[in-house]
Amino acid sequence: MNDTLNTPLAWVNGSDAPELNSIDVGFMALTDSASLIVAATQGFAQPYGLNINLQRQPSWASLRDKLVSGELHAAHSLYGLVYAAQLGIGGPAKDMAVLMGLNQNGQSINLSSTLQNQGVITPEALDRRTHQSGTKLTFAQTLPTGNHAMWLYYWLASQGVHPLEDVDSVVVPPPQMVEHLKAQRIDGFCVGEPWGASAVNQHLGFTLATSQTIWPDHPEKVLGCTLEFVQQYPNTARVLIMAVLEASRFIEESLDNRRSTAQMLSGSEYVNAPVEDIEARLLGEYSDGLGNHWQDHHAVSFHRKGEVNMPWLSDGMWFMTQFRRWGLLREDPDYLGVASQVQQLALYRRAAEALDIKVPATALRSSQLIDGKVWDGSDPVGYARSFKLHALADAEPVVADPVADE
Repeated sequence: MNDTLNTPLAWVNGSDAPELNSIDVGFMALTDSASLIVAATQGFAQPYGLNINLQRQPSWASLRDKLVSGELHAAHSLYGLVYAAQLGIGGPAKDMAVLMGLNQNGQSINLSSTLQNQGVITPEALDRRTHQSGTKLTFAQTLPTGNHAMWLYYWLASQGVHPLEDVDSVVVPPPQMVEHLKAQRIDGFCVGEPWGASAVNQHLGFTLATSQTIWPDHPEKVLGCTLEFVQQYPNTARVLIMAVLEASRFIEESLDNRRSTAQMLSGSEYVNAPVEDIEARLLGEYSDGLGNHWQDHHAVSFHRKGEVNMPWLSDGMWFMTQFRRWGLLREDPDYLGVASQVQQLALYRRAAEALDIKVPATALRSSQLIDGKVWDGSDPVGYARSFKLHALADAEPVVADPVADE
């Protein structure tokens, strides 16, 4: 895939050489692991004197535990996973680091064919179903503190459905979502691709909403590690960023590159799914299972001239506001202080500038979400308290029980 490499030789030799020549990096079987897999397998890391040993993980909980313990040097990570570990939610606190963003957009909320056959195919119908039926629907997400829990909760709340009171929420690892939907253990899920497309292609339900309709160009997966790794091996961390940046840029250079990436991801050692389940939504071509087809202008993105990869402070702060909103945090953290420690802006800047990738002058960005609220990082305490539906009372944190962790 990568025929020409223009790697600055200064990064290979001398004091800038990586302290480690081989690292173990975890990933989940998801389309948005693409840039990490391309970097490891298509010649982007080796010119920097680095070998990336990819290790697929069975669940986000497993990946988190291995990342925090140091068994993995770095990983394709959920933003929420990194910040929960930093704050000690769901386990002992560990100083963590976000090296760069891996992608934006590209997740989906799917409902079952049973609900489809009952006519529950709109947000309004779902609202009626949750409030008028005597039985609660069960929705799956991938980690109690993860992005998909936050997207699911945010979307449900924007439609008037309280995600902690009106429905049940359970944890299912991404590759098991379709199986659980087929077995009718769950009524819907929020997960990364290709599993939303896979459910549609198998006629097991439909896509009711994409994550980009919740927040266009939202933060999604990141390249995460412990702060200890960055401090012990700063050159290794920097060249890892550079290799993944080059791979991210490569994927978006052409549609052919996206197609070849989809073909590679379909392999049994990576996502292990039919290429047709991966390729369409990777190209932005959506079919929702209800007869609607469209070209999504906010489909999964990996680079966009560095906009995707910037470790925005406001992105990290947003996940903490949602932890606070839903009772995962009993008090407001130092939002900006924590984000400034976790987001490795100086390291990212050095790596990006060496590749002539523009780094924005500010580390805060402004976005409008589905409920009309604007998030810009300026008032995280007020933002966390501004929602009609929340769980802000001083109660024990609410964490969903897993259906299957491994």
